[in-house]
Amino acid sequence: MARATKNVRKSGRRHPFATVALVAVGLLVTGAAYAGFSQTSATAEIDLNSASTISQGEKLFGANCATCHGAGAQGTKDGPSLVGAGAASVNFQVGTGRMPLAFQGPQGMVKPKQFSEEQTLQMAAYVASLGPGPGLPETRYLKGDGDVAAGGELFRINCAMCHNVAAAGGALTQGKMAPKLTGVPATHIYEAMVTGPQNMPVFSDTNISPQEKADIISYLKYIEEKPSVGGLTLGSLGPVAEGLFVWIIGLGAVVALTVWVTAKSN
Repeated sequence: MARATKNVRKSGRRHPFATVALVAVGLLVTGAAYAGFSQTSATAEIDLNSASTISQGEKLFGANCATCHGAGAQGTKDGPSLVGAGAASVNFQVGTGRMPLAFQGPQGMVKPKQFSEEQTLQMAAYVASLGPGPGLPETRYLKGDGDVAAGGELFRINCAMCHNVAAAGGALTQGKMAPKLTGVPATHIYEAMVTGPQNMPVFSDTNISPQEKADIISYLKYIEEKPSVGGLTLGSLGPVAEGLFVWIIGLGAVVALTVWVTAKSN
């Protein structure tokens, strides 16, 4: 009887690695929650007009950007002046990884960003302090709850000739391209409209009002989320892609069928 009781106790004993596993899972969950909280609250906690924020931004700028843009962001032969560029321009270029440039080319490409959101906003605060320029967009214009129909019309009139009516992007001249707009945060879409990065024109509030910009963002988020009711999108590149598909697949199938029938008849 004593031996049976001993065996029962032994079988109910916790595995030696169970505690370690529980601690590891707890650390992962806590770390993920903290990272998410700090990411969403960074903007709210940073005062772009604070002297300490501007000072930190100046240090970051001097260590990482002054080589091309000059010590006082006055510009050099390798980079334009950023005086008057505004906080929105810095937040867009650095926040999308376009800056710092990986190499000199027709245009800066999207890549993993090198700075945290806090550091990006600090540099944005510093550049904003050098001269008036476009500021960060207000949260109320980024919710995606605007007029989708009006936004679609505005997009087709002002943006579709470069970005494609389905926002799939397109090629431009001299090795440049208009990027696709699906999956792009609303903040960066708004900032691109007010700063006109690279080949893009500037859409000031007199050209397209803040609410109209919000409507465009709403349209882009709508076409990003809605399913395609017409079947395969083929990259949403229009009749060229569709014609090429028919030419290669359709004609290829006819040729393959002809070869098969001929081989059978022989």
